[in-house]
Amino acid sequence: MESLYILIPIAILLVCVAVAIFLWAVKSEQFEDLERQGHNILFDEDEQDKDHK
Repeated sequence: MESLYILIPIAILLVCVAVAIFLWAVKSEQFEDLERQGHNILFDEDEQDKDHK
């Protein structure tokens, strides 16, 4: 039972840190253009081939 007095505040602290990191990521526009990075993976090789020719 005594371990709960330690584990619950630690869990609450970790949740607060995770929420703070998520809010920072949203405010700094980390999630604005999610599809562009996926398309860059697909087309990255084609752009390199054009540069080498």
